[in-house]
Amino acid sequence: MIEKLYEFSVTDTKTIERVIDDENVNINHIVLDKGGSLPVHNANSNVYLVVVRGTLFANLAEQDTHAYSAGSIVNVPYGTKMYIRNEDDALLEFFVFKSPNPRFFSEK
Repeated sequence: MIEKLYEFSVTDTKTIERVIDDENVNINHIVLDKGGSLPVHNANSNVYLVVVRGTLFANLAEQDTHAYSAGSIVNVPYGTKMYIRNEDDALLEFFVFKSPNPRFFSEK
């Protein structure tokens, strides 16, 4: 078997889990209930937010709030201040892809 298998939770409850953390990429899986959010922080790599269910609400840098629905992929540049949350009644499920792995930036 040459492939490597990774698994993530299939759930309808709040989840924040690291799925992959290797030399190439960091992938996190997140499920948020209404009102759930991630702490305000700066993107520590080139970030791609892949919305699977619900609507992701984001404030990036000093921009007004934008809403991204299921099927959207949002690219957030390295160093951008970001505030991600769920303002809808429906669950929000998304994946966070960081490439390169944030360790790349800390090794410089």
